[in-house]
Amino acid sequence: MARAGVTRARVEESAVELADADGLDAVTISALARRLGVQPASMYAHVAGVAALRELLHRRALAELAHLVENGIAGRAGTDALVEFAGAHRLMAESHPGLWEVLQKPAEPEVTASPEAARVADLQLAVLRGYGLTGADAVHATRFVGATLNGFVTLERSGAFAHRDVDVETSWALALDALDRSLRQWPGGASSA
Repeated sequence: MARAGVTRARVEESAVELADADGLDAVTISALARRLGVQPASMYAHVAGVAALRELLHRRALAELAHLVENGIAGRAGTDALVEFAGAHRLMAESHPGLWEVLQKPAEPEVTASPEAARVADLQLAVLRGYGLTGADAVHATRFVGATLNGFVTLERSGAFAHRDVDVETSWALALDALDRSLRQWPGGASSA
């Protein structure tokens, strides 16, 4: 029987806090049990195991990212929407480093088919529609945008840019400008017709 006060919601919140504080690898059944003051065996009343915890964290990360993106792009299109979309990713990495880390991992089929994943995909496609990109062009552009944003943010978070005195914010602005120009000239997009 589960200990009073330990709920699935509390387990999820504790997993997020632990991931953000100590990294994704720190999130184990034993670590969560210690954090919640219960025996590891009683955790299984709330979560089936580490794989289920990772799925829970992945879905939570997608939901959080979707929330940040929605707030950023509301009422915007084109360049403005792209800048806010990118900023939401950077904010996610800063405010929830553990959740950002889980977004860098391959998602299980249950996660990719989840409403949270669909919400993020729909938001990215909405940004790309502002550039006249749909269908296969939007899929290719999604991969390009994702690789650029994830690469920049991951390198920034790892300290890879710290060895130069050149302003990182200028690099970020230039990267977004390059993305914007690329999307405007995307083969098959509205601007290239």
